[in-house]
Amino acid sequence: MSTENSASVITGALTDAEITPNKKTFLKALTEDWWAVILGSAIIAAVLYLTTAGTAITLPVFKWASTDDLLNKILSAGNLLLIIETGLVFLALAGIAIALSGGNVVRFAAGFSLIYFLAIISFIIGGNKSVSYYGLEYVVFALLIGILMGNLIKLPSWLKEAVRSEFYIKTGLVILGTTILSADLVKAGLPGIVQAIIVVSAVWFFSLWLSRRLKVDDEFGIILASAVSICGVSAAIVAAGAINGDKRKLSYVTTLVLIMAIPMMVIQPWAVKYFHIPEIIGGAWLGGTLDTTATVTAAGDLVGPIAVKAGVIAKFSQNVFIGVAAFFIAIWWAYKKPKDEAGGVQIKVESPGLKIVWERFPKFVLGFIAASLIFSFLLSPATAKSVAPTLNGLRTIWFAVAFISIGMEAKFSSLVKLQGGRPAMTFVVAQLFNIFWTLLWAYILFGGYIFPVPDFK
Repeated sequence: MSTENSASVITGALTDAEITPNKKTFLKALTEDWWAVILGSAIIAAVLYLTTAGTAITLPVFKWASTDDLLNKILSAGNLLLIIETGLVFLALAGIAIALSGGNVVRFAAGFSLIYFLAIISFIIGGNKSVSYYGLEYVVFALLIGILMGNLIKLPSWLKEAVRSEFYIKTGLVILGTTILSADLVKAGLPGIVQAIIVVSAVWFFSLWLSRRLKVDDEFGIILASAVSICGVSAAIVAAGAINGDKRKLSYVTTLVLIMAIPMMVIQPWAVKYFHIPEIIGGAWLGGTLDTTATVTAAGDLVGPIAVKAGVIAKFSQNVFIGVAAFFIAIWWAYKKPKDEAGGVQIKVESPGLKIVWERFPKFVLGFIAASLIFSFLLSPATAKSVAPTLNGLRTIWFAVAFISIGMEAKFSSLVKLQGGRPAMTFVVAQLFNIFWTLLWAYILFGGYIFPVPDFK
């Protein structure tokens, strides 16, 4: 309850809006989360239908090693046409959601076109063989491009209409659910699952404790703790959705996550080699600390093939906690005895029931879980494998436009100004704890001290 609404209750005054509330149509009443579920489900269903019907889905390519590759492969007429066609499909899907929810479609279309173009630039830069060798991928360049635009120029209103980072990444997360398969978790065995439980729980509570010690508010602390302990941006968005968090704080945290990821992707693989850490332990360490499967894969490539397999499987085990975290955070936050202040008077609000928990629960997580269950138990492994490349390609496009938008929303000045820079300090210290804590348990669980060393050869 805001201070303004509290004052209204105390004085007994009612605004015009309260006397004659505006009635929304069903479609306009759908939240961003539900639109993410609808679009993500529609994409998954379309890919499944077309693939099983024998229709090949071709996506643009962005991998290149030389100038000839760039000119004749990436910038060829055929690939450029695919880029345009893919962009039009994404614009149509997102535009339908914006139009039916009452947004300005014309301004959105103009803004989305520019954001998509910038996302393509990030794909092309990140697709270079020399760049990817150092573990740098499109995520880094999308963020940097967005930050440059957001901090150097004042964004016009037509562009702001399309800067909807949460909407894009939530849709991508629904599609990400198709990659979280029970078979992968079984393959990880007890080491991966135990590491995920120990790392996520310990790092989450340490991060929240640290944020309180540094006098960072709990709303900020929960988003920070979830980002550090589970899987970065995705977990931060889930946590923010579960507590109806401030979007400025979410943007702040996602900026920290992506900035911190850059040195981690380079330094951690170097540390594995320099300190002669066994490859399987190094992979498990990368999987438990880096925030996305893509960054884990890129960093693991710098170590070796076993590190890639161990890292990806450890990451899969950890990603499962997205849904679990959303459920428990929503319940805990709803029953946290919220207080409000109005005119110096504190008003205690009665403990909410399951209705409030449901309202605060991020609905797009339901799409994520449903996709995971369907691909784990209802589809054959062959079918799931056949559509995986296409779905992963489409998901990365949603993520790319999301990271461009995140960069545009992020203000470097806020990293220092917001709460005196204490959230940034909390994040950095918590991430350092995460790095050393995860390395310790990677040694214990994947080094043969408790369980047999998994065979990923």
